[in-house]
Amino acid sequence: MSQFFTIHTENPQKRLIHQAVSIIREGGVIVYPTDSCYALGCHIGDKAALERIRRIRKVDSKHNFTLTCRDLGEIATYAKVDNTVYRLLKSFTPGAYTFILRASREVPRRLLHPKKRTIGLRVPENNITQALLDELNEPLMTSTLILPDESEPLIDPYEIRERLEHDVDLVLDGGFCGNEPTTVIDLTEIKPEIIRKGCGDYSQFEE
Repeated sequence: MSQFFTIHTENPQKRLIHQAVSIIREGGVIVYPTDSCYALGCHIGDKAALERIRRIRKVDSKHNFTLTCRDLGEIATYAKVDNTVYRLLKSFTPGAYTFILRASREVPRRLLHPKKRTIGLRVPENNITQALLDELNEPLMTSTLILPDESEPLIDPYEIRERLEHDVDLVLDGGFCGNEPTTVIDLTEIKPEIIRKGCGDYSQFEE
């Protein structure tokens, strides 16, 4: 049975954030709100928790996961970022974007795209997410909360608790969330490529 914390969207309660991070560090899988939609999260180094998320979403080993980061500096630790890419990232973070970049050696191999050696990274503009990341002091391994055979993420934390209470360890109730995932931009080539159009403004990446 999962725990359920109702958390303040503007000033997240430190006690609840601390408890949430303890659950993550102990191998738990959590549901948390972002600036786009609800997401599943676990510790970056926890293989068993990662496999639990795969089972919840029914995705295979080729599925791309995302590292949710505190800031641009943290992205630069886990990805290869040149000056051009850095300037672009600086313009679009924080925000509802996931950027595909070539991974650094800091990223566990199981999180990488098996052929391209890439990783998705993002910096959400969400107080609850930022509080979690500040307490955790490292990125959160993340996947959008879209259940099998469904096309849109769940938006109601009470419905999430009802449907996933035996599959996750904690649901962080940050109110009704959006139902549109992030815009995904591939920055591994000279020209940025839109992989998925989502809630981030992608007009500057279109021809």
